[in-house]
Amino acid sequence: METKISRRQRNAPTINDVAKQAGVSPMTVSRVINGENVVRQATREKVEAAIAALNYSPSAAARSLAGGEETRIGLLYSNPSASFLSEFLVGSLDQASRSGVDLVVEKWGEETSVQTVVDHLLRSRINGVVLPPPLCDLEELTHALTKADIAAVAVATERITDEVSAVSIDDHDAAYTMTRHLIGLGHKRIGFIKGHPNLNASSRRIDGYLDALRNAGITPDERLMAQGYFTYRSGLDAAEQILDLPEPPTAIFASNDDMAAAAVAIAHRRGLDVPGDLTVCGYDDTSLAVTIWPELTTIRQPINEMTRAAVDLLVREIKDRRTSARKAPARHILLDYTLIRRQSDAAPRRRPRAPR
Repeated sequence: METKISRRQRNAPTINDVAKQAGVSPMTVSRVINGENVVRQATREKVEAAIAALNYSPSAAARSLAGGEETRIGLLYSNPSASFLSEFLVGSLDQASRSGVDLVVEKWGEETSVQTVVDHLLRSRINGVVLPPPLCDLEELTHALTKADIAAVAVATERITDEVSAVSIDDHDAAYTMTRHLIGLGHKRIGFIKGHPNLNASSRRIDGYLDALRNAGITPDERLMAQGYFTYRSGLDAAEQILDLPEPPTAIFASNDDMAAAAVAIAHRRGLDVPGDLTVCGYDDTSLAVTIWPELTTIRQPINEMTRAAVDLLVREIKDRRTSARKAPARHILLDYTLIRRQSDAAPRRRPRAPR
């Protein structure tokens, strides 16, 4: 098991430098590099001019990995949280640029079979893939990638196997820490919005929440827990369900920032002050956490750093496969989380709630 990962220090321009020079997003730069036809001609010309001005070469170092071969890695995504995905893409694109490899971004629709996806990766000469949630926990996919001899690194997963390497945080400990923080503020009735049931990280966050309650002498109340799916829409429904209880909670802890933002919206709709009448906390610390009012207290999952570590780990694994006949064992990198306190949490009111 590894606990940290070294990063290559390069003075070469990155994809972020090109994006800044052209006045576009890193994703747009990636689309131009990959030859996608969805970019307007005027924008394409600006990006190409920036690439020329900076002498940017995304594949310059790839040919030196082994035998002059180019390296192409893929990023498969199917994530309901746009804010999570945005940070994931930026980190991946930048680290791919620093590592000198081509990054191909592919969306996986639910109607597409695993074998179809793997066949497409093989036809596209993809050497390895990064798997963000929820694909990181899809066993059928990781089995198929292993069988096809395509390297893979799963990100933000609690399912550690010998098949694929992984980069994650301790979701149980992070949820436990947030729940203990709320208990420390004086909250005893703490609502919890669960994450999607198809992710192992979701169950780990539930366990952390429940263990913190029990260790504080608080008996968990199933009625205070509602099912979410990491989407804003599911957060609205879950918050409504929890706040409709005869004795509603004084705090809600949501399994991601999207659902926490939805809980804040429902509270405002009901005339509740956040955090005066209701504390709301999230998870991930995406850009959404600081774009709503009040700004969210949340668990910072270092998404950008996790994706950089995953890309770097994947590139090293591909290099090892080219230089050694023996497949290297899967590695697991565990990164730190941080509880970020902002304006959405406070001690419970000592007086009646404000009228709706």
